Amino acid sequence: MAILLNQTTHQALLDNRKILVVDDEEPIRRLLAYLLQCHGYSVECAADAREARQKLNDEPFALMLCDVNMPGESGMDLVRHILKEHTHTAAIMVTGLDSSVLANAALEVGAFGYIVKPFESNEVLIDVANALRRRRLEMENRLHRENLEDIVRTRTLALQQALDWLERSEKELRLSREETIQRLAIAAEFRDHATARHIQRMSHYCELLARKAGLSPERCELIRTASPMHDIGKIGTPDHVLLKPGKFTQEEFGVIAQHAEIGYKILSGSDAELLKVAAVIAYTHHERFDGTGYPRRLQGDAIPIEGRIAAIADAFDALTTQRVYKPAFELSHAIDLMLKHRGEHFDPELLDIFVASTDDVARIHDQYADRVNSNTFRET
Repeated sequence: MAILLNQTTHQALLDNRKILVVDDEEPIRRLLAYLLQCHGYSVECAADAREARQKLNDEPFALMLCDVNMPGESGMDLVRHILKEHTHTAAIMVTGLDSSVLANAALEVGAFGYIVKPFESNEVLIDVANALRRRRLEMENRLHRENLEDIVRTRTLALQQALDWLERSEKELRLSREETIQRLAIAAEFRDHATARHIQRMSHYCELLARKAGLSPERCELIRTASPMHDIGKIGTPDHVLLKPGKFTQEEFGVIAQHAEIGYKILSGSDAELLKVAAVIAYTHHERFDGTGYPRRLQGDAIPIEGRIAAIADAFDALTTQRVYKPAFELSHAIDLMLKHRGEHFDPELLDIFVASTDDVARIHDQYADRVNSNTFRET
């Protein structure tokens, strides 16, 4: 914001009409000074480049009229210096040599004009007025550009801060959403004596298999977030069936099988993609690849891939987790049991991918192992 805070200083530089005349010939200096002062300009004089440098360091000048040939440092070198070190000062070269080569050299250095001695008064005044007008336009353009750059920097910073805030808010919202989903899923799972760790394992198994199967990162993330709700329909299952420790009768199995459709009814109808995926998983994770699953007896690719993935992850976690009616099976035993149903219960290609990823699967199981059972999931 430094540019915007110094408008007064910039305006003073724009309005500056002070001129420095540099010439080793005193009559020329006096003539030019008199001519310019008569037309309202403030004028200082210097006999050589050293004196000119000193005056330029002491105060700002709008314009310098400089002789080309002087003892010591040449006028051309002095012009190069001021255009580099005193960017608000313009320059006009004054010389007794009428040479197009010298004139072009002066203009290439950055001089605004070239006056040949002997000169006419009007010629000098016109060149001075044109040089000051051009200087003002260039300074205004430079100031405008600097102001725009400052505004861009300020707005870029504000935009970045806003994006950072949105990113933090989105992250907090995502975490809050996931926690809500987890808690809803846990509410259903606790009625079946399962744990929050089952929800986490299920979520990560599904994401792992989806990723290994080549689904997009966005789809994998949706599946990871939505899969914990696969059994949300158990909320509608009567306790006397859900909590029964022994084997279900055919009638009881029909009751508990309804949880897939109940879950779908709870989750469907939303425009949110997350809930759409969750509804699909809840509805199809008990379908079997050979068409003998429930609730709709879908077969093969008619089962959405989210349901086929969840079926593998859910079955694997059930086999490797201790329940009241069974111990936790070892990795190799669980894999062997699942491979026996390859192409029947499970999608063969997805199951092969899952089996090939057993090292990653084992890490997930160990990381989210049930706290009640301290045994890690490793082959001995």
